[in-house]
Amino acid sequence: MTTNQEMSFDDCCQAFAESYEFSNLPAMRDIERTVLGCDYGGTSWTTRAQARQIVDMLGLQPGLRVLEIGAGSGWPGLFLADNSGCDVTLLDLPVSALAKAKVRAVLDGIGDRVRAIAGSGAALPFRDGSFEAISHSDVLCCLPEKTEMLRECRRVAANQANMLFSVIAVAPGLAEGDHKKAVETGPPFVDTPGDYADMLAECGWRLKDRTDCTAEYVNSMNALVAGFAESAELSELLGQDVVREACNKRRQQIAMIDTGMLVREIFMVTAD
Repeated sequence: MTTNQEMSFDDCCQAFAESYEFSNLPAMRDIERTVLGCDYGGTSWTTRAQARQIVDMLGLQPGLRVLEIGAGSGWPGLFLADNSGCDVTLLDLPVSALAKAKVRAVLDGIGDRVRAIAGSGAALPFRDGSFEAISHSDVLCCLPEKTEMLRECRRVAANQANMLFSVIAVAPGLAEGDHKKAVETGPPFVDTPGDYADMLAECGWRLKDRTDCTAEYVNSMNALVAGFAESAELSELLGQDVVREACNKRRQQIAMIDTGMLVREIFMVTAD
């Protein structure tokens, strides 16, 4: 079986495209409402409460130009636009997911303030200084070019623009064996060349706030496993063996988190 650290970037992209399709199934959107408090078919772990914090911490308001990287089918980017009046650009690689986001934007009455562009966070197709705020949820832990993305975000950020993002990471200071287990169990490309605070500084970002949200992450994962196990619709659609395997994989991740090997953090930074 291929482990997360052995996946190629192309394999990862394909997996995310399939994940967005899966997340938009009616049964999965029902589970998403229970786990995160939303129903956009998202794949990040951002809860509705955390999305409200993004609006407040970034100071989003009408007319502000916001970039959401790894936007998928619209969570939380569409929520940010709907709850603040800002103009949001959604960026991701799976075109099918972005198409779903555009449909949802029209249904929510914010289609005129939302644009969707296919592209990579490590090579942003925008001019320098294009955005006053940037958001991305659990994207860097699934991208091999972490410093490239952070530099690209700084390039397209206006002076003094704020960026807020969540990321799952391997806990620092682990023994070699534990570090390897965490990398194998965590998201694809969860391993980093150093601490995110140092990487941000090297890429022109000034750290304003760093918050550990691992407890909320565990609660969401436990709720997801319970939702999977209790969903007769998913068992009928996918088969009990597939659902059981998915639950076991999540339980392995929960075990890594409970032992302190994986963490989830939220960073708030400003473009220096």
